[in-house]
Amino acid sequence: MINILIVGAGTMGRIHAQAFAGMKDARVSGIVDRDARRAEELAKPVGASPFTTFEEAIREVPAEVVDICLPTPFHKPFVLKAADAGKHVICEKPLARNLEDAREMIEACREKGVELFVGHVVRFFPEYVRARELVKNGRIGNVTVVRTGRGGSFPAGWNDWYADFHASGGLVLDMIIHDFDYLRWCFGEVERVFAKGLTGRGYARRDYALVTLRFQSGVIAHVEGMWSHGSFSYRFEIAGKTGIIAYDSAKDRPLLVRGHGKEASLRGVEVPESPLNEDPYARQLRHFLHCLKTGEQPVVTAEDAYRAMEIALAALRSIETGEPVKPGELVS
Repeated sequence: MINILIVGAGTMGRIHAQAFAGMKDARVSGIVDRDARRAEELAKPVGASPFTTFEEAIREVPAEVVDICLPTPFHKPFVLKAADAGKHVICEKPLARNLEDAREMIEACREKGVELFVGHVVRFFPEYVRARELVKNGRIGNVTVVRTGRGGSFPAGWNDWYADFHASGGLVLDMIIHDFDYLRWCFGEVERVFAKGLTGRGYARRDYALVTLRFQSGVIAHVEGMWSHGSFSYRFEIAGKTGIIAYDSAKDRPLLVRGHGKEASLRGVEVPESPLNEDPYARQLRHFLHCLKTGEQPVVTAEDAYRAMEIALAALRSIETGEPVKPGELVS
């Protein structure tokens, strides 16, 4: 049985607590939130103890893992506290607001001999996993162009922290970093980034960005994100030389693989792929615990999270300067 201490009783804290509660080999031992009422409300249904400080929780309950579900500005101090206490760490993305803090967090965990897992959950969404498998299997030939998008209404959060660009990094660092991580997982390293958007320009509760990524492999990807309208949705379209893989959550339809060329046009075939319907957050957290038990390398590493940050921060720099930026040369 692995005991988990969750820090943060907000939306992600609730999602993680519910996921762990459904696992036979995991137990949420404590919930930390400086709002005592929120900590108690989340702790009670999962059989955990509520606390208002991390220090008290570490003294009072067993915990092999600290799961940090806090706003980005609080990731670094709590990762360092957990590492100092000798606890393995799960941290929500993005790892930090800048690269210096992210590197310090990674090195601190390495020095203390504890694992650092980062919640880039898109790698655990079945439709994204299946699309990658199809790409790697050559189902649509060599990929040339990719389009992804995600967005919805402006997120609500503690103290309206998403509206503070210096704290959240806007939707580029907080939301479409998911797409950057996924695309790098599929197509390798990014050579340069060019972006346009509203991010950081003071628009009240609105944000938009369109980011173009040129990969070393030659693939070009266009990533669109918006915090400006109602229901949340996400989509992707991966175009190869012999076909297209497409998904749009707003259309409530399965993953679609469409061939093109002479043979495909004669058949007029659209082949649906129906991935298993399982909670990706639970799948992700179960995977992290499995890696702790077995020593296996996780699907997403702390270094992967760092590389995703490099891309996101390069996009922010490009929006600011109007020029292309190479992620590997970026100094945040």
